[in-house]
Amino acid sequence: MGGTPPEPRVGETPPGAAGPLSRVWRWLPAAAVLACAVVALRLYGVGARDTAAFALYVALALALPGLLWARALYGRAHALPEQVALGLSLGYAIEVLTYLPARALGLPLLVLAWPLGTYALFLAVPRLRGHWRRGPGARPAPLWWSWTLALVMIAVVALVAAGFYARQPLTWPALLSSSVDMPFHLALTGELRNHVPPTMPSVAGEPLAYHWFVYAHLAAAGRITGIEPAVVLFRLAVLPMLAAFVVLLGMVGRRLTGSRRVAAGAVAATVFVAAPGLYTGSVPGLLTWTPPYSWASPTQTFGALLFAPVMLLLLDLSGAGRRGRGWWALLTVMLVALAGAKATYLPLLAAGLLVVAVVEAVTRFRVPRRAAAVLGLTVACLAFAHVVLFGGARQGIVVDPLSMVRVTWRNLTGVSAAEPVAWPAALGATLLCLLGAAVAWCGALGLLCRPRLLARPPVVLALGMSAAGLGAALLLGHPSLSQGYFLQAVFPYLAMLACLGLAVAVRTARLRPALAVGAACAGVAAVVAIRAMLGVRVPLGPGVDAAVLYLPYAALLGLVVTAGMALRALRRSRSATFALLLCLVTAAGTPAAWTAQLALGAAKGPLPAAAHRRVGPDAPRGAVAAGRWLRANSHPDDLVATNAHCRWGFESPCDSRAFWASALSERRVLVEGWAYTATSLAGARPEEEAEHRPFWDQERLRANDAVFQRPSPEAARVLRERYGVRWLFVDETRLPAGVRLDAAATPRFRSGDHAVYELTGDDPAPLATPATPTPATSPSAAPTPATSATRNPTTHTPRDHRLTGGPATRASTK
Repeated sequence: MGGTPPEPRVGETPPGAAGPLSRVWRWLPAAAVLACAVVALRLYGVGARDTAAFALYVALALALPGLLWARALYGRAHALPEQVALGLSLGYAIEVLTYLPARALGLPLLVLAWPLGTYALFLAVPRLRGHWRRGPGARPAPLWWSWTLALVMIAVVALVAAGFYARQPLTWPALLSSSVDMPFHLALTGELRNHVPPTMPSVAGEPLAYHWFVYAHLAAAGRITGIEPAVVLFRLAVLPMLAAFVVLLGMVGRRLTGSRRVAAGAVAATVFVAAPGLYTGSVPGLLTWTPPYSWASPTQTFGALLFAPVMLLLLDLSGAGRRGRGWWALLTVMLVALAGAKATYLPLLAAGLLVVAVVEAVTRFRVPRRAAAVLGLTVACLAFAHVVLFGGARQGIVVDPLSMVRVTWRNLTGVSAAEPVAWPAALGATLLCLLGAAVAWCGALGLLCRPRLLARPPVVLALGMSAAGLGAALLLGHPSLSQGYFLQAVFPYLAMLACLGLAVAVRTARLRPALAVGAACAGVAAVVAIRAMLGVRVPLGPGVDAAVLYLPYAALLGLVVTAGMALRALRRSRSATFALLLCLVTAAGTPAAWTAQLALGAAKGPLPAAAHRRVGPDAPRGAVAAGRWLRANSHPDDLVATNAHCRWGFESPCDSRAFWASALSERRVLVEGWAYTATSLAGARPEEEAEHRPFWDQERLRANDAVFQRPSPEAARVLRERYGVRWLFVDETRLPAGVRLDAAATPRFRSGDHAVYELTGDDPAPLATPATPTPATSPSAAPTPATSATRNPTTHTPRDHRLTGGPATRASTK
């Protein structure tokens, strides 16, 4: 695919030249990251046992066996941390592909066969034993490089702690303030713990047309470590993914740019650079570019991690020589895992490879066999995912040009969703979005200083993917703005192009480092000053002209023009002027990333402040205890009915993103929340509030609700015989006044405002008194295996229950 500039070796230590003290210093960056992660976990409720168990699991069940296979298949010399990161990503991929058949066979712990088999194979086969050692030619990374990546990762941990941990509690009812998507992720984790192939747990029988491989990993992690799935999801799972992702980005950046220093800038830009935040207030939409990882979207983070080694392997195609079978095997495994990890990556990769093939065919007058072969493999994996994994469902994605721009305009101006956006406003919002992106990534223009770089296959691949990501975000529509993930996917590779172009421009102009740093500082100061002086707040208040939205950008443009004229007056060369302006404008996007990172807690993390106030003393209690009891005392194939179809506090109109019953019980529910189902999204339009769409099967919904609104033996018989329901998971705060379910079902468990009833088919026996429920050990409630372990749960005092412990929440899973 073309030539790759050699990697510099300045500052690298020759093999064998490092003493014991030097080895200790080399491990300090990793130790610092680990210490910060442990402190953050401890501060936010994760015990030492869970932290140690998860660390051992990641090291022994993922990283080490993946490292051995990566060394055997890849065969390239890298520093040990880079080998571990590559091995960890491969470990995730193989674990998922192993867990699925193991779970389908009913033996989920058979997933351990792959690490144990790896150890046995690499100990028994003489040819493989050498891979336990680092291998010849592996050089330790320079200390400054290790500390750079470590400091970036420490910053990420701090942002995660401040933007997610602090807003994501582990107790009920505070859990109600979680992101609307977190119980959905937890429900899918429970589904993959018990069923393969999976279906949508919140609506029984509905296919799961979603990228769900990360939930297989979460399910496997919970099974192996014994840690509560909610703790794995809310605290532990993403941290090692982020660490490996940062290291892998550094490796890809070095290959693409040919320089560790430029690659370090690209890694930092991925975390700290975004479209400039020139407004006061949150601006969800196309202007809020966020990095390619998000705790509130584990599928995005998992996909970003698996895509990084794919890019690393593809950049190897730029080298001379043929790629061996091990290289192709490694690429195939990663692409297959990526196919089910995140749906956005393979289309972008196919678009980038197609551009590479066309450019190579035009410029070199030859058939691009390597690019065509990888493109064919990518298309095959994409077709497999679309047909087999996603069942051909489009999940609400349609062609609707500028849909995201119109949403951005409404968020900026406060215009009602029912009011159409005129084409001049849509055009103006598009201009704002493109200008914001240009300010953030204008460093890529520096590649024009050396036009030959634009023909290099790695650069062409990144440019093609970036253009496809921006095009998809502008041309597609989705009720939940999911087309924005196409932009997030190409975020780090666009950052690499920007940093490479900026470095080329600075080198071409032969600027002194002090001038470049000064221009960058001036850019940051300019954005802060413009925001302070103009103070445009969004959404715009009533009567405020939308033209004020353009003032900050006009001021920034005027500043750039003025600076350019001043530099020309000082008789600097054109290249120096160009380089200084690139430094100034590129730095203008730096402060925005902090706002974007912390906004994850507001936009994709916890609920807005108004919703937070709803989680108060009147919130329903006892859901965790009831869900855990049901999980411990029912079969994974049992079907549950619930009366909670709407998010608590959002009943009128009904926000159907309710998933707590299936999330806490790990059982399939007849009808819970239906907003994310393929059937509901298939009929939704872009810019429509899909969560307010009615349920499509009203007969099923009426049969479900009849037992809660007008309980009778007949209503219970319909649920039991027609739909196969065995259990009722009841939020008693939603029951009509005076309604008692013991007329239709047998009470089994109660904690706070939640209760569990069983549809036995016999005449149910009522509770002793309406006001004071009898203990579960009373004759009116037949004892169950977990009754003694829960210390009379039906009389349990309502209070918060830790997900990490407590007698009512430590029920074992089936």
